[in-house]
Amino acid sequence: MKTAVIIGAVVVAVATTVISTGAVSQVVQNEQAQGAQAVALASCNASLGPSSTGPAGSGAGDASNLTDEQRGTVAMIISIGKQRNLSPRAWQVAIQAGMTESGLRSLDYGDRDSLGIFQMRPSMGWGSREEVTNPTYAINKFYDVLLAVPDWETQRPGESAQDVERSAFPDRYHRWESMAAHLIGALGQVENFTGCGTGFGALLPAPTQAAGGAMQFALSQQGKPYVWGASTDQQGSYDCSSLMVQSYRAGGISLPRTSREQYRAGALLPVEQAQPGDLLFWAYDESDPTTIHHVAMYLGDGKIVEAQQTGVPVHIRPVRWTEGELMNQAVRPGV
Repeated sequence: MKTAVIIGAVVVAVATTVISTGAVSQVVQNEQAQGAQAVALASCNASLGPSSTGPAGSGAGDASNLTDEQRGTVAMIISIGKQRNLSPRAWQVAIQAGMTESGLRSLDYGDRDSLGIFQMRPSMGWGSREEVTNPTYAINKFYDVLLAVPDWETQRPGESAQDVERSAFPDRYHRWESMAAHLIGALGQVENFTGCGTGFGALLPAPTQAAGGAMQFALSQQGKPYVWGASTDQQGSYDCSSLMVQSYRAGGISLPRTSREQYRAGALLPVEQAQPGDLLFWAYDESDPTTIHHVAMYLGDGKIVEAQQTGVPVHIRPVRWTEGELMNQAVRPGV
């Protein structure tokens, strides 16, 4: 622990100097070379970043509203994470927790005796008042507790943040998913931070010719960038629903443009019975289809292909039927 604090103290000194010049991002830029090895240690995890896409442009939009102080805190979270050889997933959990608890500021006040970036309570054994209000100590302490959480790397980032913070309002950490993922790519300068290549595993055969054509097209688009509102008459970039439109067009079926409309464009079936080519949907209220905000294509073998959000290229990732906001029904287009 002492070693981590000493290392963090150096980071604070650098960050403070940079913040005063208004060039916070230089903190991470100067560390890019030494951090590359640490980032490379992260295994493929395409679920990094939002489990949902959120409102259009919300990640970049929220990030653009951060002050120098807030961006400085993000830079420190990333810097210390790299120093400790932690994956970008850990950075994201810490960013979401810090934004939720303090707005990414080291506060000297809070509920009862809660203090600092993560509103740690000295009375609950988090450290002394002086320690928990020291950003270096607080970030290292957060990481220490996070690493002791079972399966933290496979959970939705907000769930892992809740496991550390033990808040009475567990769902509030999800609010900052898009922003945290955007900052990892922007301030952290981690290109394709999911660490995933072009796919993995043996996929099941498609049950119909149309589904087979759709899957073949979608898989061939891996690595292309996400752009919200991407046109459906070009193949240079995609958002979630435009990828589905063009994929099923290749299979001979016309789909409507938006994910909410696509939910009505085929036969409904229990999501656990989804077959390759079926569409899966995510909604803010899983009982209300009008709140659907994301769609992906099921590939079989517990995997989907999707255009997820800004900064994350079209990719394959694992899916769990218990995943947050996943609708209980899948859709088989054209049926």
